[in-house]
Amino acid sequence: MKNFKVTFTFVLLLLFGLNNAQKIGVVDTDYILNKLPQYKEAEARLNSQIDTWQSELQNLQSEYERKKSAFESEKVLLIGDQLKLREKEVVDLDKNVKTTTSLRFGANGEITKLRTNLVLPFQDQIWNAIKTMSEKNGLGIVLDKSNNISVIFLQKKYDFTDKVLDILLKGTDKKEKTNSKK
Repeated sequence: MKNFKVTFTFVLLLLFGLNNAQKIGVVDTDYILNKLPQYKEAEARLNSQIDTWQSELQNLQSEYERKKSAFESEKVLLIGDQLKLREKEVVDLDKNVKTTTSLRFGANGEITKLRTNLVLPFQDQIWNAIKTMSEKNGLGIVLDKSNNISVIFLQKKYDFTDKVLDILLKGTDKKEKTNSKK
């Protein structure tokens, strides 16, 4: 009788576990972002801004190097206020280069903020599309393989990237049709 209870309990747990098992899906948000035309346009604008800032910084750095070199070679000829003025000019340019670098390219710089502002709306759209897709497909867990999750093997039926992309692109088509009717 005891073996029957153990076996019966094991069978019930097994059936209960199979009925309540979570279905898992995988998406690749990097792939999705790269397929969205609006994201590519926004990323191109950001890269253009970064190029402009890098060019400005290189010009500033060149000016600093030029003035520092000129100051070093003329230092022995300068006296009093002239020496102090030229030295201050070089020091101020050095500070300007460092400040500009930090403000634009630092950890909390303008590029980081612009990149965050660029990606955030798309992340929200992708999140909503993933939520819609997971509800339609009865998924309990959705993993993003682009976020350092090692997926060693994935059967195509568990990769929902294209379904999420379809939801996003259909939403884009609807918006474009609405805007063109106005």
